Amino acid sequence: MKRTDMHVIGRCFGTAVLGPRGQLVIPMEARKEIGIDTGDKLLVFGHFGGRGLIFIKAEAAEELLNIMSSRLDEIAKLVKKNKIAGAGIEGESKLS
Repeated sequence: MKRTDMHVIGRCFGTAVLGPRGQLVIPMEARKEIGIDTGDKLLVFGHFGGRGLIFIKAEAAEELLNIMSSRLDEIAKLVKKNKIAGAGIEGESKLS
């Protein structure tokens, strides 16, 4: 498998054991590769039908939201254009 394919599928960095206070230790290799430092905030999402968790750096989620919000006008125009085009097609079929 190519290295680029691993990022699409995901990568296993090893295991972590839940401590008595609900804390996990993220493997050092994962922290280095992803750039997680002490004090970084992670968003925690449930996944796999409630049987798994996904952690995402809060700054990465914030960056994605900033990109999306900066392009909202562009996206709104595309949606409106698509609705108008769809209405035109439906209107033509009603005339037939």
